[in-house]
Amino acid sequence: MTTVQAVVSALDVFSRAPDKAALDRANTWLQDFQHSPDAWSTCNVLLLSPDAPPAAKLFAAQTFRTKVTYDLHEMSEPDLLQLRDTLITALGRYQSGPRTIIVQLCLALSGLALQLPAWQDPVKDMIESFGRNPITVPLLLQFLTVLPEELISNTKIPITDEEYRERSEKLLTANAPQVIDLLSMYIQASGVTLALQAQIFNCLSSWLAAGEISAEALARTPLLAYSFEALASDDLFDAAVTAVCDLIHETQEIEDNMQVIEQIVPRVIALRPKLVEYKEDPEKIRGLARIFTEAGETYRSLVLHHPETFFPIVEAIGECSAYPDLDIVPITFHFWMRLAQSIGKRQSVSPLFIDAYKALMNVIIAHLHFPSDMSTFTGQEAENFRSFRHVMGDTLKDCCYVLGAEVCLTGTYEQIGAALSRGPDASWQEIEAPLFALRSMGAEVNPNDDKAVPKIMDLIPSLPPHPRVRYAALLIISRYTEWISKHPDYIPYQLQYISAGFEDSDSEVNAAAGQALKYLCQDCRRHLVDFLPQLHTFLGSMGSKLVQDDKIQVYEAIAHVISAMPMEQAAQSLRTFSLDILAQVHALAMKPTVATQEELQAVTNGLENLEVMLGVVQTFGDELPVACQNSPQEAWAFFDPFIARYGSNYQICERTTRVLRLGLTFFGSAVRPLLPAVLKRMAAAFESTGFSSYLWIAGKIVGRFGNDEDPMLRAAFAEILERSSSKLVILLQDKTPASIPDVIEDYLQMLLQMIEYTPDVLFPSSAFPVAFRAAMLALSLVQSDIVFAALDFVRMIVTHDCLSLQSATPPPKFPLYAAAIRPVVEKEGPELVSYLLSGLVGDFPEESASLVVTILRVLAALWPTQLLSWLPVVLQQLPSTSMPEQAKRQFLTDISNAIQTTQYDKVKYAVIALHRVSRKARERRRVNPMDG
Repeated sequence: MTTVQAVVSALDVFSRAPDKAALDRANTWLQDFQHSPDAWSTCNVLLLSPDAPPAAKLFAAQTFRTKVTYDLHEMSEPDLLQLRDTLITALGRYQSGPRTIIVQLCLALSGLALQLPAWQDPVKDMIESFGRNPITVPLLLQFLTVLPEELISNTKIPITDEEYRERSEKLLTANAPQVIDLLSMYIQASGVTLALQAQIFNCLSSWLAAGEISAEALARTPLLAYSFEALASDDLFDAAVTAVCDLIHETQEIEDNMQVIEQIVPRVIALRPKLVEYKEDPEKIRGLARIFTEAGETYRSLVLHHPETFFPIVEAIGECSAYPDLDIVPITFHFWMRLAQSIGKRQSVSPLFIDAYKALMNVIIAHLHFPSDMSTFTGQEAENFRSFRHVMGDTLKDCCYVLGAEVCLTGTYEQIGAALSRGPDASWQEIEAPLFALRSMGAEVNPNDDKAVPKIMDLIPSLPPHPRVRYAALLIISRYTEWISKHPDYIPYQLQYISAGFEDSDSEVNAAAGQALKYLCQDCRRHLVDFLPQLHTFLGSMGSKLVQDDKIQVYEAIAHVISAMPMEQAAQSLRTFSLDILAQVHALAMKPTVATQEELQAVTNGLENLEVMLGVVQTFGDELPVACQNSPQEAWAFFDPFIARYGSNYQICERTTRVLRLGLTFFGSAVRPLLPAVLKRMAAAFESTGFSSYLWIAGKIVGRFGNDEDPMLRAAFAEILERSSSKLVILLQDKTPASIPDVIEDYLQMLLQMIEYTPDVLFPSSAFPVAFRAAMLALSLVQSDIVFAALDFVRMIVTHDCLSLQSATPPPKFPLYAAAIRPVVEKEGPELVSYLLSGLVGDFPEESASLVVTILRVLAALWPTQLLSWLPVVLQQLPSTSMPEQAKRQFLTDISNAIQTTQYDKVKYAVIALHRVSRKARERRRVNPMDG
């Protein structure tokens, strides 16, 4: 009774809604309780006690379901049969509810039935217990409803595939005829209530969805007719819709089910008038839409081959697509897509389908209209509508697939023309919606089209200047740039329209103009070379008026044009634009007074623009053009004093290092003479700021030039390793690794490059022990990329050839490397193993297990005595919630056997087994004890 009271007290915490810490403590206590063997008897008392609070009774039922899933191994077979009787007795006690407890008990009985072969015929026993008395029939129907669902969906039940096949055959397949007869009897029983009929349909759906009741068997019963007749009842409508949809889905093997289909289709078509009758009831329309689209998708081949019979289903789906409630419309979209794909494979198509897709196109364009009063939308509703417009755009592409892009574009163009012909009476929505449709269909346009697209392009300059209209038109230009490239005569007009877009007062129009310019320059760059001076002038006159995001688009556009130029001309053009930016950098570095925040922001934006340009141009190759040959030295002469003065500004650091990174790619080996100075500046900047991007650049330099044997460069590598390691030690005195993950990651990435390219710098360095320890600390972080980098670094150390090479004449530096590695591993070994196992049973990503296996296997082979002395202490410290005590003992035994027999491959199986057990323990811990 003490435990019973403790459960009640823990549950009471949730009803009082105290602080989060109290809730967490109560939740943890309840989880621990559910894991304990005592929970069986305690929950039995709670469930059957008339005085227990309702929350305690529900928790007891949920606990039975959880323990049946995970913990049946705690009980002997006789105890399990007693458990079955207990659960059946409890179910009978709760015949009047609450339903939540009934469902949990039925789930527990279903899980028990699957795992207890000694329970010969659970379905028969449940029918005998509850199926004879009208008062208890709802209990039986609930059990029969959840039984297939639990068997199929609860993958956590520990049972082999073979056991599952045998048991599900006995529980479901063998009982399907009896279940369908039972449901048929109940549906026709005198005095049957609406609530019971709804349960019957839910149960039928469950067995149909599980594939255990065939459509043919169902058609031989009254249930088929009753399912359709129930659609007339408000109380039964939802359950009947699901049953009918599951029945239709079960007839997807068309040839095997034609006789059943002949019964279903007339009943489905007869529902079409209900779309008019229920037009004011969205939920009824939703249900009918589900039925029509299920029939349309399942009988798609019949619809195409026999439109005279089946086309009314398509018409009904068209009516559903036209319904004004946009939550219902997308139910039909998958049907239109699949039908379009099928039509596309046919030589000839009935005009009925052509007309259906023409009507669909008009319907979708109508749905695209923004409301006349946007204030009727909340912010989230407006965002949802904008997102949904793109979904509708995909359906317009289906229309193009059937009708052809020319027909769709022409029809949409005519809608715009009709709206424009009405002059001021036309709303902007009437023009914007078909413009959006043209944008959506742009991907289907043939770049060689000379009929529909020229009309559209000629129309754009005459569109009204409303911001939404101009925005849509600019995005059409963005989408049609491949066509424009084939028709370059349109470029001057498009540039004029885009330029006007930058002058608009609406920021979204400005952004659309930037996007249009970017794609125009990307796809038409060969035609735009002569326009580059004009673009340079445009930047000079308009640049200060553009917001940064739009300016980025312009610089990206210019870079695309530069990339299409002959190399010398491109180099000169890039230099022109770059010097505009670098002049700002130089001016600020040399300024006698400290720069203002506005000046720093302007330079930061300029560097971002330069970054975008270099990102597009990439490189001119190994041989730099004449215009660029002195550029590395010139650029570094700008950047070095600038970083020295303003590198402590985080934004300046980020932008500068990004440009330097792209500069390494752009200039290639031409930067070689500058690298010692660059590395020295990066070391000094990291020392003074702790900003990780300076280490990021150092890692990139090592990765690119680490094989270079120049003594000055290798001395610079050693210097940045030592200075950055010393700085990291200082940082970790005041901060946890979790608070500086960016520093840890970039430091590790630099180490990975060093162990790959400069081991002669890394291993003999006095910083090597710091590097190893930093990698261990990184294993405590949750970021997957950092964990993988740390594991890779440790793996590369312990598997280094210098530790295992048996040659009499090893490479001359290998003994030096080994002498550096061994004492570090021996000193840090216990903590390393602790981090590895804690992460393995904790937060390491799933794919990291193979790296842990490799490291532990090498430790077992090279440090066997030490590993066996480390493991008991480490295992003792690991929480039993993530690694049960039995699993710890088994792991230690398995590793000991592997070492004693020198069968080190067995380490792999020990680690995998431990990982599997801990994963199951963690998955169970993630389940809220209050959930069923």
